[in-house]
Amino acid sequence: MGLLERMRKEWFMLGIVLAIAGAKLEPSVGMNGGPLRPEITVTYIAVATIFFNSGLSLKTEELTSALMHIRLHLFIQIFTLAFFPATIWLFLQLLSLTPINEWLLKGLQTVGCMPPPVSSAVILTKAVGGNEGIVITPLLLLLFLGSSSSVPFASIFSQLFMTVVVPLIIGQIVRRYIKDWLERKKPPFGAVSSCVLLMIIYTTFCDTFSNPNIDLDKFSLIVIVLIIFSIQLSFMILTFIFSTRNISGFTPADTVAIIFCSTHKSLTLGIPMLKIVFAGHEYLSLISVPLLIYHPAQILLGSVLVPTIKSWMMSRQKGVKLTRPTV
Repeated sequence: MGLLERMRKEWFMLGIVLAIAGAKLEPSVGMNGGPLRPEITVTYIAVATIFFNSGLSLKTEELTSALMHIRLHLFIQIFTLAFFPATIWLFLQLLSLTPINEWLLKGLQTVGCMPPPVSSAVILTKAVGGNEGIVITPLLLLLFLGSSSSVPFASIFSQLFMTVVVPLIIGQIVRRYIKDWLERKKPPFGAVSSCVLLMIIYTTFCDTFSNPNIDLDKFSLIVIVLIIFSIQLSFMILTFIFSTRNISGFTPADTVAIIFCSTHKSLTLGIPMLKIVFAGHEYLSLISVPLLIYHPAQILLGSVLVPTIKSWMMSRQKGVKLTRPTV
């Protein structure tokens, strides 16, 4: 991972802490109906800005090339959007018998439904030298999240279309006309999205701290943190075992992409998506907490494991070269 990218992520994680602290200090500023008017500025403008920004930065020519790895994408999508959420659901049936806060558990289920990010998973994959392989399917994500939301699916779909799909398409259209300028100037897309995302997080927690009926016990929070690290590490090991079997047919570089892309979850897509699906829900911030924990945890765990995985991949690739017959 590059130094600048690492610094940006560290500042962003600090920003999350400051945003939550600021919301605790003065929740009236960012609560619904407050001076920031988040029911308009966040629900529509902020979310649309993130995905317009994504449309501008998304290099479709590289995506088209990546889609040639059909089997790799299929494995990642099945693991991410089927195996991952189903396993979490089964696990939560046991956890529901414990005194852990029920809204944090619901948040853990939403984490399982999130697609992989186009940021950390790709960056960590590049840091090792593996193949990039990400295809995000927001529609399947909504099917998982919509079932646990009180918001009608038609309403979710229409707002998703207007604040996610339309800005993304417009961003892609604009990119076609200013592609050369974008390549020369390299605008700080990541920084812009991070700032907007911090605003969404801030207003979400303003609503929480303005509600005196919401209380989060430390026991539940600590247990959720431990569970998240355990889930990530277990799934990384699991994907490594699956993708390195002889019958899998995956290369060492493919395995690297699978390890990171199948287990990482998108905060950039996740927070706006939760804002849409759980619009007006008084426990939205508690539902968001597991994803806010999962994001820095995946970066920390991934960064720690990069040297080990890189060493493994290089040794495997060297072994393959040695076994090839000379002509």
